[in-house]
Amino acid sequence: MADYEENLERDTVTLFLDDGEELVCDVIAVFPARDIEYIALLPQEKEEAPVYLYRFFQNPENEDDIRLENIETDEEFEEVSEAFDQYMEEEEMLDALEEED
Repeated sequence: MADYEENLERDTVTLFLDDGEELVCDVIAVFPARDIEYIALLPQEKEEAPVYLYRFFQNPENEDDIRLENIETDEEFEEVSEAFDQYMEEEEMLDALEEED
């Protein structure tokens, strides 16, 4: 499975910002929190860019049909940030275990 993941091209999402800028981002993860899914995005062309977190909705009949929504409250953002950190820690542990095999 690790070989397969290493050969995958990264999924990308283009964000259209309020100032008219288009920002191409790599999809880092889609993960659950608060009984819904969220997506973590990392801009490709900006050094030391923050990770962007959004609510994530995907049409079950068409995986290319996705919708992102802003996280509205500080409370929700804190919960989602913690869930993302936990998700990434678990992924790192799984990767370490796979390397041992």
